[in-house]
Amino acid sequence: MKKIVELCFTALAISFVAGCATIDYDYPRTESYFLPDTSDTELAEGIEPMVARHPPDQSGFYPMNDGVDALAARLLLAKQAEKSIDVQYYLIKNDIVGRAFIYSLLQAADRGVRVRLLLDDMFTSGYDVGMAALHSHPNFEIRIYNPFHRGAAGRAQSALTGFGRINRRMHNKSFTVDNQITIIGGRNIADEYFGVREDAKFGDLDVVGIGPVVQDVSNMFDTYWNHETALPAPAFVKELDDPETALQALRDRLATALDDVGDSKYAEAVRARFLQYLESDQNLFEWATYRLVVDSPDKGIKSKAKEADSITTPLVESLLSAERELIILSPYFVPMKTGVEGLSELQKRGVNVIIITNSLAANNQFTVHGGYAPSRKPLLEAGVTIYEVRPDADVAGTEFVDASGAKATLHTKAFIVDDKEVFIGSFNFDPRSANLNTELGVLIRDPELALLYSVVIDEALRDKTFEVFLSDEGKLRWRGYKNGEEIIYDKEPETTWGQRTKAWFARIIPKSQL
Repeated sequence: MKKIVELCFTALAISFVAGCATIDYDYPRTESYFLPDTSDTELAEGIEPMVARHPPDQSGFYPMNDGVDALAARLLLAKQAEKSIDVQYYLIKNDIVGRAFIYSLLQAADRGVRVRLLLDDMFTSGYDVGMAALHSHPNFEIRIYNPFHRGAAGRAQSALTGFGRINRRMHNKSFTVDNQITIIGGRNIADEYFGVREDAKFGDLDVVGIGPVVQDVSNMFDTYWNHETALPAPAFVKELDDPETALQALRDRLATALDDVGDSKYAEAVRARFLQYLESDQNLFEWATYRLVVDSPDKGIKSKAKEADSITTPLVESLLSAERELIILSPYFVPMKTGVEGLSELQKRGVNVIIITNSLAANNQFTVHGGYAPSRKPLLEAGVTIYEVRPDADVAGTEFVDASGAKATLHTKAFIVDDKEVFIGSFNFDPRSANLNTELGVLIRDPELALLYSVVIDEALRDKTFEVFLSDEGKLRWRGYKNGEEIIYDKEPETTWGQRTKAWFARIIPKSQL
């Protein structure tokens, strides 16, 4: 009987592996780098005179919290690109925004612009034919970070045979055009991040950068692009029989998809904002010293991760430099014991520590809420202030679709130190960002920008959040306002018993994976 079981298991394993496309880790890769000579581009003609008027250690920054702004800026820059576009994202969905974005890249490639797209593989199921078609374009190259095996059981095989590898994802987000201007921040490329969906709206934050920071981002991108974790699409995607026909079919589908939404109010708003940017003669940028902070791509290799340069080093230095006030915005806030102790120590030292994260009702990841919830009481006992975003909060840029009943979710990853320094990036305050995923962001040393955002946040707290506090008996309570009236909740506000139960059971998930 034992022999029969062994034979059956072996046969099952053989069929399992045979049904999965392999990954060719030795697939030939040609190193490529940013194009340095872009001073004759239209973007350079407008940007370089501004850069020349400021000290060489300063860059210009323009934060964007409005989803329409954020999409219009990307489409405008892709349209103006003359030589190169370098794109790095965790997620690009096959939806309105995702198709418009990819089409803008394809149109640029058709004009002769070199496009390099580096994408994490977590959400690419069903994209293989499209990726192969795009990769066949002479000006469009795709590389995928830590790809999964393909086939019906490919992801299961990857989890069983290489979990240590595929558990590490690239969460960076960058978009750089002609090595002259860049956008980094928290947004992935999907409808909910840009105010298009009627059933979900994410409050998010990007920052446009010009000046020396662009070269820093380009160097970072090249390091990832040429790294062993980034494989060209043909290394694991089946070769197309007729790539030229497949590419034209994709081009036609993308064009048709844009035509279908061309008359919508949202599309009109994007076009209007697009024209405002083109016609603007104002300097939108705040100039400041800065530090680009990023994980080494070696973090994506388990055996190298411990020694890899980590984004947490400069971020912790910045946090610990707080003397008066620290404001942290993080959609997924899961502090480990050392994190709770560190924030409590800052509060004890006289720093006003304020945490803004999602309420259970606003969170799109109930498992993360389960990991966060136990930290609330010890933080509150230490004097830390906690606000949780309401599910009915207004989100800038969502007014052009019927999103009146949509759930609001905080997706901004940022912090402000003492009205002197602002961080904007992809880093969540959770163990996954700290230890598993690669992350990217920028520390902007600008008192005016820091003060502006501190004031904006303070003004929004009453209407957009619940304040979490402890009752006289030491129980968690939530304070909210409706029609000007204060309401005290003794359970997670605006949630059902089922939601609360799922979040409670999620506490069994190891925090290290959140």
